[in-house]
Amino acid sequence: MQQPRIIIVDSAGAPALPYARLVARLQPLEVRVETSLDKALATLSRDSWDLGVVTARSGPTADVLYRALRKADPQLPMVVIDPKPNVDMARACLQAGAGDYLDVARVETDLEDALERLLRTSRRRAAEEVLRRAVERPYSFAEFLGESPVMQQVYSIIDRVATSSVDVLVTGETGTGKELVARAIHTRSRRAEGPFVPVDCGAIPDALIESELFGHERGAFTGADARRMGLVEFADGGTLFLDEVGELPLPLQAKLLRVLQERRVRRVGARQENPVDVRVVAATSRDIDQMVERGEFRRDLFYRINVVRVDLPPLRARGDDIGLLAEYFANKAAHEVGRTVGGLSTDVYQVLKSYHWPGNVRELQNVVRRAIAMTRLPMAGVDDLPDEIVAAAGRTAGAEAGAIGFFAQRAEHVAKFEKHYLADLLTRHLGDISAAAREARLPRGTLYRLMKGHGLDGGQFRKS
Repeated sequence: MQQPRIIIVDSAGAPALPYARLVARLQPLEVRVETSLDKALATLSRDSWDLGVVTARSGPTADVLYRALRKADPQLPMVVIDPKPNVDMARACLQAGAGDYLDVARVETDLEDALERLLRTSRRRAAEEVLRRAVERPYSFAEFLGESPVMQQVYSIIDRVATSSVDVLVTGETGTGKELVARAIHTRSRRAEGPFVPVDCGAIPDALIESELFGHERGAFTGADARRMGLVEFADGGTLFLDEVGELPLPLQAKLLRVLQERRVRRVGARQENPVDVRVVAATSRDIDQMVERGEFRRDLFYRINVVRVDLPPLRARGDDIGLLAEYFANKAAHEVGRTVGGLSTDVYQVLKSYHWPGNVRELQNVVRRAIAMTRLPMAGVDDLPDEIVAAAGRTAGAEAGAIGFFAQRAEHVAKFEKHYLADLLTRHLGDISAAAREARLPRGTLYRLMKGHGLDGGQFRKS
């Protein structure tokens, strides 16, 4: 049985409890016995408890006692014990929400099982609540893909660090797969059976993030009408992934540092701290070293999370991985839309390799999915790519022609031909786009895209 805090309400007091031996077996758990309803209500107003046991003797009946305590703490799972049980009282207590109703004669044999069951149910509900609140962005792909030397180095670090329990800092531009690294570390670790709890620190308002991370007690602040477990506490036994940790406000950085140092968490409004066994993988797309130097991120917290560092390379630095990823995403997208598309044309691959990919792998995935969805041909072509991708790739290829080789030089010559051809075409048709498209046997949209890529405007070819 896990170690909950149990409050017992029984006018007989601790020495006279008919289940004193059970209470003794529960030690060294925190068990508090109150001999009156007023004292119990005062205790519930000060602290939070995991389980309650209510014994009805002289005075209020069992259902009255239960309802009074439930009003003080609506979330407290309780077992009602009645020295004079009857069907009507059992029905009244259970309908009011009691976890169980026991005859005092059955306490020795049944109470411990009832408490265990209520504790499991309570914690399962708390876990479901946390999962509903957890902020998680879907990651881009199911497995790592890439054979470039820079990615091989990333794989090596993950393999070496996963089996340890040290905290990890993952850095890289947006869309490079930082959450994927965190999941890979978790699934390869001894904590793989525990929870993986992702938190997007930049997506939670400053006013709520302390409560989300650490939880709160009922009445801790306006609107806190129920006790809630925090994400750190829910990650107990597993991995807490703090995405965009650089977005945390400075006051909260200090509280997070204490949690990481002590491995204990205090809910907002609580008096006691709860121990947590959690591994932290933090990630940021910002230059965290510069943030530390500018005083925007605590130096001590930086040292605490930067035990092992994984620097993810941008997609533009991964060479032939771009083609490998594009092929994977194309096959996956074709399967998702239920279409038979034979992948991407050679020209598409050249465009993709020439583009600088500011959004990295996530942007590549979206571009390829769009191409597969848009094409009406057996194979997606350049016309199925966004205009800005094609134009930017052409500019990059032209600028780097001398350094890259055959394909870039070919792109430069093609770009020169296109611009000369389009200018001559528009001159002959006096800027009439429809007539120019008919002669060129191109869709108007394609002609507009080509013109845009070369900075041409039909208006400049019209005679005044």
